[in-house]
Amino acid sequence: MARTLTRSNQHYQRALKRLPLGVASNFRFWGEGRTIYVKEGRGARITDLDGNVYVDYRMGYGPAILGYADARVDEAARQGMQVGGVFALSTEREYVVAERIAKMVPAAQLVRYSNSGTEAVMAALRLARAFTKRDDYVILEGSYHGLFDAAMWFTPMDKWSQVGDPVVYPYSEGIPLSTRTFAHFVQANDANQLEDVFKRHGDRVAAFLVEPIMGNCLGIAAEPEYVRAARALCDKYGVVLVIDEVKTGFRVARGGVQELYGVRADLCTFATAIANG
Repeated sequence: MARTLTRSNQHYQRALKRLPLGVASNFRFWGEGRTIYVKEGRGARITDLDGNVYVDYRMGYGPAILGYADARVDEAARQGMQVGGVFALSTEREYVVAERIAKMVPAAQLVRYSNSGTEAVMAALRLARAFTKRDDYVILEGSYHGLFDAAMWFTPMDKWSQVGDPVVYPYSEGIPLSTRTFAHFVQANDANQLEDVFKRHGDRVAAFLVEPIMGNCLGIAAEPEYVRAARALCDKYGVVLVIDEVKTGFRVARGGVQELYGVRADLCTFATAIANG
């Protein structure tokens, strides 16, 4: 039977009146006549408004590591709601969860909660700057660190051949161009290039932001030896190593990519996967 998107297309026309491109995020817009809307999800499969069933290999961009509507997770969520919701105070459960995370991730000696992966990386960068008294940072090209100004820069691959730092461009309009000078980029698996950046800018670099297995780049992975070399270089130049585990945490190993690669971050970030989305 041929797939039809009649109901999704009808909903798209309605959604355009209240949502830009008819969706809550540009990444969910697949084009006019092709954008689908989900009715429900179970396990690794989702069903759209027209009843078409799909295997979701990305599992909600990564966080649904146990699949959609997992009975154990849903029951735990219902029990959690009995506590009363979100308070402007702490609960015992915050410590229980932090203790569990620390047992799996040795670098997580102290845990601070946030509302999203973006917010977690923002806090990590701010903390690194406060600790080092420096403002600049280095990003591994291709890594995704959320939707905030400091992370929304990129370097076209055809610009890498030039001597010195590559040209850096904002992902969208509205990002202050005056902040461009804070961001530096390096390519994966080239420790010499990373050290060259540290040599030239190390007295201004607070952090190296790295996503060792890139969630938005089809799972492209840096070599473990490179990440371990980066760890040593950060120690040498006094740079805070921030490993972004939003996509890899508790997924590639119980202790995330740090356990898989045998490396320990100074700061590490996790997000929605903690609660299976």
